[in-house]
Amino acid sequence: MSFSAFDLTGKVALITGGNSGIGLGMAKGLVQAGADVCIWGTNLDKNTHAEEMLQALGGNVKALQCDVSNEQAVENAFEKTLELFGKVDSCFANAGAGGSANFQNFPTEIWKRVLSINLDGTFFTFRAAAKHMIEHGNGGRLIATSSLSAIDGAAQNEAYAATKGAVISMVRGLAVELARHGITANTIIPGWIDTPMTAPRVGEEVFETKVMKRVPLRRWGQPEDFAGIAVYLASEASAYQTGEDFIIDGGYSRF
Repeated sequence: MSFSAFDLTGKVALITGGNSGIGLGMAKGLVQAGADVCIWGTNLDKNTHAEEMLQALGGNVKALQCDVSNEQAVENAFEKTLELFGKVDSCFANAGAGGSANFQNFPTEIWKRVLSINLDGTFFTFRAAAKHMIEHGNGGRLIATSSLSAIDGAAQNEAYAATKGAVISMVRGLAVELARHGITANTIIPGWIDTPMTAPRVGEEVFETKVMKRVPLRRWGQPEDFAGIAVYLASEASAYQTGEDFIIDGGYSRF
């Protein structure tokens, strides 16, 4: 007999950046736990592929095109999500972008682009979700994807690190502010995960030797490694857990 608190039947989850990588890994877990899932992404082909893959698992899944850095696009996509599903019980702000350069020459346009997607996008998405959850009156779950770069030094990635650190602070504030409405807010902090963003590093000799050998579990993380934590944070099993940071890194930050 399964633990009933993990059963997400009748629940609706929204995942930004859910068409690949960690977001898609979380979506798979949520679908398998019984949730209806709406994924947002900017790439139509990836959206279609992810939607078909998740539907093949038996889920009620829809993919919408949305650039989370665009305030109006987020409002429109959230309204469309409600039209399709009627509600949103858990909202995963997972969409993100990177950009690296020597800090002294860091291009302003890259700095602003990374902040607009990673930080503004999380703000726009969570604001829409929180408003809906408060009005709906049944509580809810807000979950943000941060990064180890928020808590460790990340050379040449100061823009990315700044956004991911800010997201942690935002979530901690939301955990306190929204608790009275039965809404929890938590952060997932991934380590080195094999995704499209990290693809150039996978198999790179120097990186594999100097970085990956420091991972106690001795492997790259996979998107599917985030299925369990997504189900937990979307479920009733986490009803009393809020304002927390969940590090999923194979022990890298502890070594």
